[in-house]
Amino acid sequence: MKPKHQRLGLGLLAVAAIVAAGLLALSGLKDQAAFFYTPGDVVGKKDVPVGRAVRLGGMVQKGSLVREADGVSIRFKVTDNQVSVPVAFRGVTPDLFREGSGVVAEGKFNADGSFIADNLLAKHDERYMPPQVAGKMHKSESLER
Repeated sequence: MKPKHQRLGLGLLAVAAIVAAGLLALSGLKDQAAFFYTPGDVVGKKDVPVGRAVRLGGMVQKGSLVREADGVSIRFKVTDNQVSVPVAFRGVTPDLFREGSGVVAEGKFNADGSFIADNLLAKHDERYMPPQVAGKMHKSESLER
């Protein structure tokens, strides 16, 4: 076989291997991909993805946060200021999690439209500063005066 044909064969084999690896990776990640929904996307809709891993994002509705007696279970509502979705979570909440703040809950919808969260991600705005840094800044400002 000529060297030209060998290079062409190896090139085609490399392209086929890359395509196969890409398809294998996509099929493996298909079940891991979590779609993002807001309360307005799911309330009143018939095609709510029941039992599938998704993310629900919005604001923690003020006055809706209820801590259970066991100390690790909470219930609250996620709202987009139009509609809200009840959420149940069992675990340790992030430090920034509170009423009126942004949240992304990872979990699954029940058939009744409620959401069971496995993980909570607290969102903050661009002006957020960790308390430790903010405290040091206030101390350094008072020392400069």
